[in-house]
Amino acid sequence: MAEQKNCYLICYDIRDPKRWRKAYNLLKGYGERMQYSIFRSWLTMRSREKLRWELEKILAPEDSLLLIRLSNQCVARIPSYNRPDAWSSQQEAYRIV
Repeated sequence: MAEQKNCYLICYDIRDPKRWRKAYNLLKGYGERMQYSIFRSWLTMRSREKLRWELEKILAPEDSLLLIRLSNQCVARIPSYNRPDAWSSQQEAYRIV
């Protein structure tokens, strides 16, 4: 049985452009960019911890990182109070590579 995935908002404020670029490139592999320093990712508990570990190797003490887990109910209601194109549909069931 596959691990359950949850939706996370990942927000960061990185003061050095070189570290920002590294974090941005890492996060591109985990999810979808929503705004300049905000990503949305569907992660299992294991992939979330792996991502946190990889980000901690990049970030400095003065940088900020915030991971927010959204409940399925929250995710389902987001389109109802935002612009139609602000939040795309649910996670992909399968990804063909």
